[in-house]
Amino acid sequence: MTEITRPVSRPSRGVVLRLLGPGLVTGAADDDPSGIATYSQAGAQFGYGLLWTVFLTIPFMIAIQLVSALIGRVTGKGLAANVMEIAPRWLVLGLVFLLVAANTFNIAADIAAMAEALSLVIGGLDHEHALIFAATSTLLQVFVPYRRYAPVLKCMTLTLFAYVATAFTVNIPWSTALLATVWPKVTFNAEYFLMVVAVLGTTISPYLFFWQASQEVEEMHNGKVRRPLRELSRGGSVELDRIKIDTTVGMFFSNIIAFFIILTTASVLHANGVTNINSATEAAEALRPLAGDATFALFALGIIGTGLLAVPVLAGSAAYGVSEVFGWPATLEAKAPDAVGFYSIIAAATAIGFGLGFTGIDAIHMLVWSAVLNGIVAVPIMAMMMVIVANSKLMGRFKARTWLVVLGWLGTAIMGVAVIALFWSTLAG
Repeated sequence: MTEITRPVSRPSRGVVLRLLGPGLVTGAADDDPSGIATYSQAGAQFGYGLLWTVFLTIPFMIAIQLVSALIGRVTGKGLAANVMEIAPRWLVLGLVFLLVAANTFNIAADIAAMAEALSLVIGGLDHEHALIFAATSTLLQVFVPYRRYAPVLKCMTLTLFAYVATAFTVNIPWSTALLATVWPKVTFNAEYFLMVVAVLGTTISPYLFFWQASQEVEEMHNGKVRRPLRELSRGGSVELDRIKIDTTVGMFFSNIIAFFIILTTASVLHANGVTNINSATEAAEALRPLAGDATFALFALGIIGTGLLAVPVLAGSAAYGVSEVFGWPATLEAKAPDAVGFYSIIAAATAIGFGLGFTGIDAIHMLVWSAVLNGIVAVPIMAMMMVIVANSKLMGRFKARTWLVVLGWLGTAIMGVAVIALFWSTLAG
C-alpha cells in the first residue's frame, strides 16, 4: 500500500505577525529619542561596561508589561479604571496628573530631537519640522480609526532596525563586547551607579503600563471575542498565549535595540575619547566624523522613526489615563465628536510639548523633569498593578500565577531603589 504523507502544518507568516500587536508596539516605543540619548550616553561614557544592564531588565520588563496587558484584557478596562477599584479617586487623579506632566515633557524632548535630526539630514528649520511632526501625530490619532492606525504603528517598529544596521557599519570588537556583556566589570562609583539607574528608568516607564493595558482593550473591541476574559466561563488560554508571545517578543525587541545603540556608541564614541552625549542628535553628529555619513544617516533617521512611534504612545497613554478617571469614552476607534475629552488630551499634550520647544528650556532639563515625575508615578502604580493582578475578585480565574507575582514585586522593589537613587542624584546635583 502506498503511504500517504500529510504535509506538516506550519503557521503562516501572517498568523505570526497577527500575534504581535500591543506588546511589540509598546516595546518599540520604549526606545524613543530620549531613550536613545540615555543609551548613547551609557555607551559613550562607559564603553561596553553597561551592556549587561539591558539584559538584566528583560525579565522584569516582561513581567510588568505582561501584568498590564493581562489587567486590560481580563477586566476589559484600562489601568486607571482598575486602579480606581482599589485606591481613592484623589490619589489616582494625582498620579494621572503627574503621568500627563511627565509625558508632556517627554513629548517635548522627543519632538525636538526629531526636528533636529531631520534638520541634520535635509536642512531646514527645527521649529518647522517640529510643527510637521506634532501635527502629523495628532491628526493620525484623531482621524484614523484604531483598526487602521494599529497596523501603521506596527510597521513603524521596523524603523528601529536602523540601529542594528548602524552597528554593522562600524568596526566592533565582538569578542570584547560580548565578554563585557556576560562578565561585566562593575565600577563602584556614583557616576556608574546613576547611569545604571538611568537605564532602568528609561526601560521601565509608567506610560508603557497605561498604553499596553488600554491597547488590549482596543484589541478586544476590534476582535472576535468582545467580552473581557473574566466574564467567560471557560476558555481564554489562546488569548493568554497571544499576550505572552506578543509581550515577550516586544520587550526582547526593545532591549536588543538598546543593546545595539550602546554597542555602536561604545565602539565609535567611547573608543575615540567622546564620553559626553546630551541628546540623541548629538550622538548622531558625533558619529559622522568618526564613522562616516552612512552611519550618521542611519542613526539620525532612526531617531525620526522611533519618535513618530513614541509621540502617539506618550500622548495616547496620557489620554487613556485622564479619560478613564473622569469616565469619558477612551478609544482610538471613536470618531472625534464622540470622544472629545479623549482626543482633546492627545491634542493638548502634543501641542504643549511642541510649544515647550519655543520656551528656551533645553531637552536635557525636560528629560530630567520627566524622569523625576516618572519616578514618582512608577512605583505606586507598579505596586497597585501587582495588587490588582493577584486579586481574584478583579481578575477571576485569571489572577496571576505565583512566578509572575514574585517577578513583578521584585521588579517593583528594584524600581523603588532606582527611584530613591534618582531623587538623591537630583537633589545632590
